[in-house]
Amino acid sequence: MLQDVADLNLSDPYGKVGVPKQLVIKKDSSAIPGAVNKAGLRLPIVAKPLVAKSHELSLAYDEFSLQKLEPPLVLQEFINHGGVLFKVYIVGEAIKVVRRFSLPDVSKRELSKNAGVYRFPRVSCAAASADEADLDPCVAELPPRPLLERLARELRRRLGLRLFNLDIIREHGTQDHYYVIDINYFPGYGKMPEYEHIFTDFLLSLAQSK
Repeated sequence: MLQDVADLNLSDPYGKVGVPKQLVIKKDSSAIPGAVNKAGLRLPIVAKPLVAKSHELSLAYDEFSLQKLEPPLVLQEFINHGGVLFKVYIVGEAIKVVRRFSLPDVSKRELSKNAGVYRFPRVSCAAASADEADLDPCVAELPPRPLLERLARELRRRLGLRLFNLDIIREHGTQDHYYVIDINYFPGYGKMPEYEHIFTDFLLSLAQSK
């Protein structure tokens, strides 16, 4: 599904939306360093289970540690984003955005001093909301509404989905460069504000269109 975002190559006056460089590894962990170099992925690298049996993420700091990862998995270039992601819920035509704490930024100094694989609970599933936190305005500012509406409209058409959500980050140090790092179809909506009213309106509109 992330490939559809990459193919979309969305860019307009409100911003640019892409996906981080990524690579699917189905087997043979010993071949990961070579595959990463060939694909041009830069360290650190986020590793996600290809089969969603676990909500755990791993962050690999050095090339040698890549061999410790357990396929099948998706490798994704880590992009500094101020430690905040935007979870965008889409229910039919409705869009709701909430802030969530994410993995912290990794400086060049930290990258040179650290080694190994660090494991984290899946940040997009974390209960900790960042909506009430005292954040730097440059980090906290939500993506522009028109940009999200266009992205949601295009993905509804390309994916054939009406119920899904997106995890979006803004590259730290930029005002308008966004990346979609995850897409979930028919996600849980319990933590989406006003979900009862939005979901009821969606179901009613489906019934009325029949």
